[in-house]
Amino acid sequence: MPSARSLVRAATRFAAVALFASSVLVTGAVPAHAVKRIYLANDEHTDYFWTADDVTYRTAFLGMLDFYMAQAESTVSNPVDSRGRFNADCSLWMWEYERNRTPAQFARLMNHVRAGNISMPLNNAVLCYGGSPAEAVLRSMYYAGRLERRFGLRFPLAVAMENQTLPAGLASLWAGSGALYSWRGVCGCATRTSYAPRPREIYRYVGPDGQGVTMKWNTMTNGTTGIGGYLEASSLGNMVTHLESGAFAALWPYPDVSAAFGYGGDALDTRTTGFLTTSMQKSNANRRVIVSNEVDFFEDFLATYGASLPTFSGSFGNEWELYQASMGNTTARFRRALEKLRTAEALATIATQAHPAFMAGRESARDLAFMAAGLYYEHDWTADGPVARSVRAQFQRDQLALLEAYVNTLQSDALAQVAADVAKPGAAERHLVFNPLSWVRTDYADLTTSVAAPRRVIDVASGAEVPSQTLPSGALRIRASAVPSVGYRVYEVQPGAPAAWPASASVLGAMMDDGRYAVTLGTRGQLTSVVDHRDGDRNLVAAGSWLNDLATGNGTVSLESSGPVSTTLRVSAPSTPAHTTRVTLYAGVDRVEIENTITANFSGLAEYFSRFNLTAPTVRHEEVGMIATAARAAAGGDYADANTRTDYLTFGHFADFSEAARGVTLSNADCSFFQLGASTTTTLDAGSPQIRAVVGMQVDGTAYGILNQGGDTQFLNRFALQRHGTYDPAAAMRFSLEHQNPFVSARLTGAAAGPLPADTLCFVRMPSPDVLLWALKPADDGAATGTIVRVWNLANAPRTFSLSLPRVGEIVATHTTHIETDVSGAVADAGVLTDALARQEMATYRIRPMPEPTDTGAGAEGRVRGLNVFPNPSARVAAATIAFRLSQRGAVRVRVMDVRGAVVATLHDGVLEAGDQQLTWDRRDGAGRALRSGVYFVVADSGGRRVARRLALVD
Repeated sequence: MPSARSLVRAATRFAAVALFASSVLVTGAVPAHAVKRIYLANDEHTDYFWTADDVTYRTAFLGMLDFYMAQAESTVSNPVDSRGRFNADCSLWMWEYERNRTPAQFARLMNHVRAGNISMPLNNAVLCYGGSPAEAVLRSMYYAGRLERRFGLRFPLAVAMENQTLPAGLASLWAGSGALYSWRGVCGCATRTSYAPRPREIYRYVGPDGQGVTMKWNTMTNGTTGIGGYLEASSLGNMVTHLESGAFAALWPYPDVSAAFGYGGDALDTRTTGFLTTSMQKSNANRRVIVSNEVDFFEDFLATYGASLPTFSGSFGNEWELYQASMGNTTARFRRALEKLRTAEALATIATQAHPAFMAGRESARDLAFMAAGLYYEHDWTADGPVARSVRAQFQRDQLALLEAYVNTLQSDALAQVAADVAKPGAAERHLVFNPLSWVRTDYADLTTSVAAPRRVIDVASGAEVPSQTLPSGALRIRASAVPSVGYRVYEVQPGAPAAWPASASVLGAMMDDGRYAVTLGTRGQLTSVVDHRDGDRNLVAAGSWLNDLATGNGTVSLESSGPVSTTLRVSAPSTPAHTTRVTLYAGVDRVEIENTITANFSGLAEYFSRFNLTAPTVRHEEVGMIATAARAAAGGDYADANTRTDYLTFGHFADFSEAARGVTLSNADCSFFQLGASTTTTLDAGSPQIRAVVGMQVDGTAYGILNQGGDTQFLNRFALQRHGTYDPAAAMRFSLEHQNPFVSARLTGAAAGPLPADTLCFVRMPSPDVLLWALKPADDGAATGTIVRVWNLANAPRTFSLSLPRVGEIVATHTTHIETDVSGAVADAGVLTDALARQEMATYRIRPMPEPTDTGAGAEGRVRGLNVFPNPSARVAAATIAFRLSQRGAVRVRVMDVRGAVVATLHDGVLEAGDQQLTWDRRDGAGRALRSGVYFVVADSGGRRVARRLALVD
């Protein structure tokens, strides 16, 4: 049975697309089998930096949009089916138009979008999603979200074109961002994938949380210009004939409604009247041929056949995204910048609380960075088109530069602002250590100090000394214990000899032992032994094998640093390619940390090989927006049984290898892909304990991708190991996030009266171990529009969670899409947001402080107790009753506010006697107008105090 929340979400998504469709083509109710409807969509395909560069495409975008707007305006008197409509395949068209036309011209374009004459999907370019971190997918759609809010629109389409493969978790990310529909046409080129026949032609494409989109993905039967290709409608008359043929009917058991989308293909600029003439010439009493905006097809199809639509969830692996590994260093840096965004935005959120204008002036850099989050994963990584490979490689580096510039500056500025806001009495040197994650944790922190040795470090909150050591770099490393969730702990560096702390690990030659693990490092950087003392001294390394083996080189293992906080062994292996490996153990931290740096260019394949001492483990890994089981669907896994490429799988934050009662989590900070066992393009070696983590590769030969790693000579790849008992997906993710999101520190620069506490701060409280904070950021539309929180339920079952912002206090919470467009009210009471999430569901919310009471006109004598609103939710046919008790006679003001804090109705404003009180409200505002469905707040002010209750109005 669906939850109440899922029903509300479904109703809201229906209402959202209704907003888009209210002025688009309406086909009307058609009796079954009365008139066939064929939808033909002029959907232009963008091959960015393949067909042409940005400057050339800009000219094409502007010209085509002007042409098709004029066409729509000139055909307004045509029959409704034969009016001009055009489909851009990404928001990049609108991005360029807005920046190169006047505001009036852009408003004209948005009016055409609102009318349904021009359509735009959520995606900002045609992307290959398999190598993308989930947050990259979401940020790439943020421009569409801003357009939604500015112009009162919703964009129900999202597409991923031409590449033959598609991730499973993308369905959930799209749906959570507001998408309802998608279509795919493949190239059938540069492929080692069997892309036909397909077992289903149109279906509900759903992710692990049950959310998804309606997907039209036909079997390609006649190349790219036929059905199933990415320019299905390029031969209009022939396609109408084909859609009525027996051959098509054998694949498409939906006789009344069919469609063909896509026209321009690889061409730069296509302008046609063919859709108009085909519609008029091919329509007759038995057949409507409709110039489509694509949404109209999906609405008609679902109204006619939605009840019989099959559902499918599963990954098709990776193909063209694998060419991202032909620039392994650049891709790893891009991934690192996306991960760093988590810390930067969390700090910026705290800074914004005391400085509402903190984010002002950053909008342009932010918008470019979020566009880059998509453009970096643009689908033409084949790099085999008219645009030179060197130009394509520079395009990738340009996107990296935009993202790094924004993230690095934001973190630096936000950290400095928070360090200036922390109260600092006295002149002693103090540092904050910041934890960006949503649970209390202990880990190392590196401080930059001006206090000369000998020195010691004091935890300001407890007054106790903490372990510290000086690294070869000169940094002062400390063990920071119990650092609050999304918060900080303050430490003071004092002159004087430190206490005698025990060593973090004992060292004997190439072996070190911290009491949890005994690790032996080999001469080429491989781990020859990792003994787990908590499992009977079981070796985690398979007999006769290694972990982290580049399979080349021969160096000498040396002790780089040791102390009470950490111990590091190092080996530099002159070889081809030359590389250095560091392995670190930390006191009080359950982690074997590995840092690899290749210091020479290479061509071909470079990978780190590991084989664990496990028998037929179940292998799970973060795919794109989901935790996938690496096995075919027939074997209980998440990979489709057909049309799938499986030689290299997506390597998200972790891969986990587990038997029933034991296993190992491998955290991955930098690689995008891994090979499982002896997997090939067509076979998936499920149950293998062996993994090859890809540094870089030319996977399908020199015809595709960027040659010789684009000339790069530095490749950083970091991993971490942790043994565990029974597999726990949330624990695996927490471990990996701790490894990949180290504490950051800053020297305090403020005064004694700073607005932030002098010792510790907890900004977010989330007690659920399974639901993790995924993003915390200032809302894109400004500080006045609140704080955005994104959470992810990592459990394989539904979970409830609670979240509070202690420094904010009472809050108003709203469900938003992942791209920050408000959807519906969320439950928040006494400053705590609570919600229920499906398995592996990600959800996003907007949080605002509860509106402050204005002058109530009440004296200190009034006190409201037991405020209650019923029925709640309140239907349109029923009045709402507001009941409360007044402890003594006094002035009371009772009002209804919307989620922005605006007053919509005043129910009482005057003196009431002590005792039980009851008011009724007819769902109308102060002007007598019926209020639409949504979330409101009944607010009672008395005696300078405020009590509020959430009220949901439903139709």
